[in-house]
Amino acid sequence: MIRTNTVKLNTIQAFAYRQKLGSGDTGVILVRPDVRQPGMATISKKTGEPVLSANTNEKDYPMEAFKEAMELTRGMTFRKQGNIKVTKKMFVEPAEEVPEEIPQLNEAALEAISAHYTDKNGKLSYDLVNKELIKFAKSSSIVRNMIRDGASVKEVREYIVLNKFRNIAENDKLTDKEVFLIVDILDEAADKGIFKELNSELKKMMAKNKKG
Repeated sequence: MIRTNTVKLNTIQAFAYRQKLGSGDTGVILVRPDVRQPGMATISKKTGEPVLSANTNEKDYPMEAFKEAMELTRGMTFRKQGNIKVTKKMFVEPAEEVPEEIPQLNEAALEAISAHYTDKNGKLSYDLVNKELIKFAKSSSIVRNMIRDGASVKEVREYIVLNKFRNIAENDKLTDKEVFLIVDILDEAADKGIFKELNSELKKMMAKNKKG
């Protein structure tokens, strides 16, 4: 029998697993086939109850589902991979089908990027992240051309992040999915979103471009 750290829920159509977060907390992750955004809750150290993350919709991921997930995954090892891919087919066929894995977390790259943006107090600084990425955006001719050609904030931001993070990790073979997985981990620890300032600056650059 193959042992797994991913379980199927009965409360809702979803798979669940536990993951160690960058903050040191334990995260319970739920993945549904009909909802693009996974749900996440941390386990309160005081009450032992699940605490939903700010971007988790309780209508899609009810508290009862997290409680079931906590019970079913108790004692299981943490997953180091990213979110699993879940399809509706997994819930209508009794086959021994397992969720498709996405690329594993590149821990060396995550460590290098986290260290690069750690401040003098030993904390990950989102100010440092945004200042450096904004500086890159303003100095890059490719970014200027993308904005001139009507690229979206998301497209420009992803170009900047992919290039900078690969450079910091000294690994140009990092796939897009591996980089975005690192972004997701960093973003979970950010109260206001890791790229809030960068997004704001890109919007200003785009507005300035439109005015000519």
